[in-house]
Amino acid sequence: MWKEEDNKLTKTFEFKDFTEAFGFMCKVAIEAEKMNHHPNWSNVWNRVSFELTTHDAGNTVTEKDRKLAEIIDQLA
Repeated sequence: MWKEEDNKLTKTFEFKDFTEAFGFMCKVAIEAEKMNHHPNWSNVWNRVSFELTTHDAGNTVTEKDRKLAEIIDQLA
């Protein structure tokens, strides 16, 4: 479940290993580029963490963030 705090949607996903986590990141990157809406994210071994916010809307959560979060969930 995505958590909304400090004007960000946050969530961490855990995978079997680094390769699976990195593959997931590649899929997300393609979708984010299509939307021209890029996440703040980090990867440590089998975990990928996201912070979604819309910078050009004053660093607040917008419908763009909610849509990207929905896509990310589908890709996971």
